[in-house]
Amino acid sequence: MRKSLVVLDETRECLNAIRFAAMRAAKTGGAVQVLSVISPEEFGQWIGVAELMRAEARERIEVHFEVFAKWMRDRQNIDPELVIREGDTVTEILNQIRDDAEIGVLVLGASSDNKGPGPIITALMRQAGTLPVPVTIVPGEMTKEQLEKIT
Repeated sequence: MRKSLVVLDETRECLNAIRFAAMRAAKTGGAVQVLSVISPEEFGQWIGVAELMRAEARERIEVHFEVFAKWMRDRQNIDPELVIREGDTVTEILNQIRDDAEIGVLVLGASSDNKGPGPIITALMRQAGTLPVPVTIVPGEMTKEQLEKIT
């Protein structure tokens, strides 16, 4: 089975990446793995409360994921898998791809603002020639109808 790996974060453009991955998986018999990365900086120097903060971050991610997962199950008949990692986002994306041999493509959403496509895409494109899987970049301005047409 071929999995599409998609990153779940707080950006608006991640919605289009998730939609694209789910629609494409539904039409090709693939699967979707959703990765969310917790930055260690979120926990600061608060050693005594770091575990509590980590648990709260995981809970927020799971609630956020469940909104998208319900749509994938109900509308696309796809049962996505959630993976939560901790560390630098780009490093953890690459680690996840290396750790799961079934991942066949990385799907990312591009920001539509004038600051560029976003930090993940910018960082990954610097090493595009050595990435372990192809990358699909979904424009943040694409409509749901446009996504349906191309998937």
